[in-house]
This record gives sequence, structure tokens and C-alpha cells, in this order.
Amino acid sequence: MTDAFIMMLSCSTLVVVLLLSQARGFLSPSEDDGIPEEWVLLHVVQGQIGAGNYSYLRLNHDGRIILHMQSLKGDADLYVSDKTLKPSFDTYKLQSATCGHDVVVVPGDFVRPVGIGIYGHPSHKESEFEMRVFYDQTVPQNPFDTGLYTSEDGRKQTESPQAADEKEESIFWTILIGLLKIILEILF
Repeated sequence: MTDAFIMMLSCSTLVVVLLLSQARGFLSPSEDDGIPEEWVLLHVVQGQIGAGNYSYLRLNHDGRIILHMQSLKGDADLYVSDKTLKPSFDTYKLQSATCGHDVVVVPGDFVRPVGIGIYGHPSHKESEFEMRVFYDQTVPQNPFDTGLYTSEDGRKQTESPQAADEKEESIFWTILIGLLKIILEILF
């Protein structure tokens, strides 16, 4: 065999190895994306969205859910809420608005159903996306959870610390508005 033939055979082998490694990446993308084996793929959603428009999905599955959305064309953004089924850039709890790969982790304590809004950024006439929805099995679900939260000093509370702060702030504003009404009635 000639040196040219051996070199051509080596190059051909290298090309085949590269093509096989690329094909393996398409067949098992979760390994390349760093997706843990403990995550269970629940759904794959593909779609298109026009510039400045929303597409809405509803998440009913309990537990910690991870939304992996890839903009295949254009730029699609992700908005999530457990307060409204039609979240937007004005009304959301969680969001990811990157120019490519968007990831949102929906905590297990979000009230179901959870609203998911996919927004087509106006910088592109149309955006195409693929969203993979994973369930995280590593977070144990406690069937005996009573909804009690533990404070920093170890005492049990019936509401979260954030809810307690919001309640105190609401009472403060109620009293302040009441006092302002009384003052205005006295003056006028």
C-alpha cells in the first residue's frame, strides 16, 4: 500500500469517528446538556410564536419541575407563575429571557396548575422553540407535609416567613390609610 492510500484511509476513519460522535450527540442530547440521570423527561413541546405574541401552557404535574427551552430560530422567552395561567413580562414569578437556552426551575411548593407563557421577542418576526419538561426525582415529596414552616429559632409557623412579612406590611398600610382618611375628614 502506498503512503497516500494509508493517509486517505486514516482521514476517512477520522471523519467517520467524528460523524458517529455527532450522531451519538443527537441520539442522547441529555448527556451533553448536563441533565442528571435522576430527572425524568415528562414532555417535549415544540412550537412557533410570532413577534410580540404569547403561547400559553399549563403545568399540572406535582413536584420540582425543570423547564429547558431552546430557541431554535429567533428568540423565545419563558415566563412562569402559580398566580395566573397567562403569565407575561408584567405578571410572572419566574422567568428566563436569554437569547438561546432558557431554564426555569418550578419549585414543588408552587400551587398547581402553573401557568407557562412563551413570548416571541419582537427582534425576530417568528421564533421557533423546543421545551423539554423534566421531573426531578431527587427532591423527596413528603406525603405528611402539613404546610408548616420552621422559623430560624426552630419554632413551627403556619405560614412562610415571606407571607408573614407581607401580612405585616398589609396591616401597616391599612392602618396608615385609615389614619389618613380620618385626618382628611377632620380637615375637610
